[in-house]
Amino acid sequence: MQTVIFRTAAPYLASLMVMFSVFVLLRGHNEPGGGFIGGLIAASAFAIYGIACGVTPVRRALYFHPMAIAGFGLFLSTVAGLASLAMGVPFLTGLWTEVHLLGVTLDLSTVLFFDFGVYFVVVGAITSIALALEEREED
Repeated sequence: MQTVIFRTAAPYLASLMVMFSVFVLLRGHNEPGGGFIGGLIAASAFAIYGIACGVTPVRRALYFHPMAIAGFGLFLSTVAGLASLAMGVPFLTGLWTEVHLLGVTLDLSTVLFFDFGVYFVVVGAITSIALALEEREED
């Protein structure tokens, strides 16, 4: 679909969808949402951008290869689980800590890092599949 309206609106729509996906990711600890659904929303944004503008602009916008993003997410999720083993509790048990940064107390948890990892795995894997399908259509 190469209409002028779609090509013009797609970058703005994709930007809004990525921002919304980060919102869903961060709100997932207290309300419905989290890494998986946030990653699906972000991957959908990149798919829309790819349909409108082509695969090359999407690869340029991502900067890293999508499978590298998925690999980093898998690594981050694994590290979040291994932190609990290092503390002597079962794998993937949530651990919390407080970090004082510039006079602000920031609560961090391994659950948050696990959600970020899931987000990156979903974004990387689904975007890789979508880009591969789009490249096949262009040939």
